[in-house]
Amino acid sequence: MNFPLKPHSLMFAPMEGITDECYRNLILDSYPEWDSVSCDFLRVPNPSPYPKKHILKHYGNKIYADPIKRSKNIYQILTSPGAYTEKTVEDIKALGFEWLDLNLGCPSKTVCKNQGGSFLLSEPEKLRKIIKTIRAHFDHTFTCKIRVGYEDDSNFESILKMLEAEGVDAIKIHARTRVQLYKGVANWDYIEQAVKMVKIPIIGNGDIWNTKDIERFFDQTNCHSIMLARSALKTPWLAKLYKENLQESNYERAINIKNYFKSFYEATADYQRDEVARIKRMKSVSRYLFDDMNEGEAIKRRVLLAKSFEEQSRALEELIHLQA
Repeated sequence: MNFPLKPHSLMFAPMEGITDECYRNLILDSYPEWDSVSCDFLRVPNPSPYPKKHILKHYGNKIYADPIKRSKNIYQILTSPGAYTEKTVEDIKALGFEWLDLNLGCPSKTVCKNQGGSFLLSEPEKLRKIIKTIRAHFDHTFTCKIRVGYEDDSNFESILKMLEAEGVDAIKIHARTRVQLYKGVANWDYIEQAVKMVKIPIIGNGDIWNTKDIERFFDQTNCHSIMLARSALKTPWLAKLYKENLQESNYERAINIKNYFKSFYEATADYQRDEVARIKRMKSVSRYLFDDMNEGEAIKRRVLLAKSFEEQSRALEELIHLQA
């Protein structure tokens, strides 16, 4: 199968609690330079399967009804041995989704305790059965998002080769083990190693924060594409900066942050959320936004303590003034 993304594509990573339909709509409307986005994982159930309407609701009815946006959206699932993988995958296919991604990178204790996410990297045969099941019932693009291992990297090479042999179309790799979580610095050498080891596209991820990092990552690893998570939250317009070869001053960044908040606030109105819920939702994506800015921590505190969009807006105006 031909992989649907062109080389050097930039993918906005799925993030639990962040990349719901409202947020993905915002990203595609405001920053169309991203080559793909993805819903946060649907946890495949056990002991009974979901109805199709739940599968569709998780993805988002508005995006589903928009062919252009739908073409850039990936459906991600997380499953475990004994879960209703076959039925869920069949329903996802029946609904017309053409790209399915399996989350094998989630480091959550709860997820791993239930033998899902990155835990499966420590159980290759259990993982192989799940891959076989998905591939047998989904004949469109099928990718896996992995880490380099669970406790260590001892299964890294064998997992890569197994995924390729079982018909996975591309592999997204976060260059840390599960036990590392997000500590230390991601080792890009693993991505370079994977590119040399398999013939299917490798998508790299891990500590790629700005346009210079993107360039260095492509140069070092020769990977097909890059998936961005924390850096995408820090700079949601990062794909635009990279593709248009733009540099951003702190003053310009402050203006972009204010515009981002305004667009986000407007987007939440379409989902019938009250003011408190809308403000809370906006705070949830503010963790990295103000890093490296003059008085960034002080402004972030004001944004997080704000009780209205008007208060947030005043703080952002002050941010712009402080960068001038």
